[in-house]
Amino acid sequence: MTTESPRWFKSSYSDNGGACIEVAGNLVASRGVVPVRDSKNPDGPSLDIPADAFSFFVTSVKAGDLGAV
Repeated sequence: MTTESPRWFKSSYSDNGGACIEVAGNLVASRGVVPVRDSKNPDGPSLDIPADAFSFFVTSVKAGDLGAV
């Protein structure tokens, strides 16, 4: 079994004073998940979101289907 480490990144639009998340898209092919974590706590826990659910979420945000926050 290969244990690939997440390669974390955050959006270039994330200059909002630290209220950001980071994602690791490199694990989609090997594990089928997109890990997400709080950028302020890189040693803290991460949440593994199924790749299809994450894709649906991103598509919905881009389309404006989730309303205003």
